[in-house]
Amino acid sequence: MRDLYAIHEPFKMVHFRRNELITVSDALDIAEDATGNFFKTSIGQSKRYGYDVKTLSSLNQREISSVALAVLSKGIRVLKDFEPRTKTRDFYFICLQDHLILRALRRDRDLALLPFLVYIFTHELVHIVRFCKFFQRFDVTDRERAEEEEVVHSLTFDILKKFSLAHLDYVLDSYQGHRICQIRSDMKEETRNADLRI
Repeated sequence: MRDLYAIHEPFKMVHFRRNELITVSDALDIAEDATGNFFKTSIGQSKRYGYDVKTLSSLNQREISSVALAVLSKGIRVLKDFEPRTKTRDFYFICLQDHLILRALRRDRDLALLPFLVYIFTHELVHIVRFCKFFQRFDVTDRERAEEEEVVHSLTFDILKKFSLAHLDYVLDSYQGHRICQIRSDMKEETRNADLRI
């Protein structure tokens, strides 16, 4: 059978199907739980970390990557409280790259969608926690980004290494010691957005 996602074939923008979107939701729940347990955050505390998930069907052109499995996009959310003043808070979008995730699954038949997404989400959530707790700034030099990526990769492995989930060991073995994230920051005054790419 011919592999539709072989490297030599044209780039295809394939979206998650309905059953895969259910797996996306399940993976996010698992990753949130695992990350929260690791960082010892309550449900109330973790809700303060403003983020949401987008899949390929809802991404704008700037959020689509041809190399990254996920893009972490940062913006500003305006919060109105009971006082006459307005506050702003950082808000993050985990932008899943359906086409690249599905391509990786087709290339490597030993990968399974649920553990692969759990790994991707956990990795992105570690970044978000570290940004929100001021362990790391979002906009840093390339050298600092590389160092941060090593820290986040290591923390992701620590969070998931004893986690019981079928085929997760394969994902961890595949990425252990391998820097899988590319970070790009595009702070533009008019958009106030930046991207972190895994």
